[in-house]
Amino acid sequence: MSQFNVTFPGNKRVDVAFKTFEIKTDQSKKNGGDETAPEPFAIFLSSLASCAGIYAKSFFATRKLDSTDMHLGMDVKFKKGQKHMDEINITLYVNRQFPKKYIKPIIKAMNGCAVKNQLNREIKTNTSVAYPDQ
Repeated sequence: MSQFNVTFPGNKRVDVAFKTFEIKTDQSKKNGGDETAPEPFAIFLSSLASCAGIYAKSFFATRKLDSTDMHLGMDVKFKKGQKHMDEINITLYVNRQFPKKYIKPIIKAMNGCAVKNQLNREIKTNTSVAYPDQ
């Protein structure tokens, strides 16, 4: 894997160069930043959601399923009074044409996400599929 190079362009901003990409981060104004970019933790959570999303998208593509209106939502709950994650709920919203026979297989596919599988096993993760109006 390529090296990650970190620079500090000012105030609470921290940028990371990786291959040909640059990931910019900042802190909220509440935390002394300028809010010019997402906080690193938000990027971490985004990587989890996008990882589950690419597994879902690949599942659809492999089976030539219609992914119109497909989207994914993720909700994170924290331990009471702490900043540690307690539960992550990932829901894939599909259209009415999505075959019910694929619900368990697509959940299994999404649970194969490499980012998710790096999480502490104490964090509860729930992956589900929902149809419109559910």
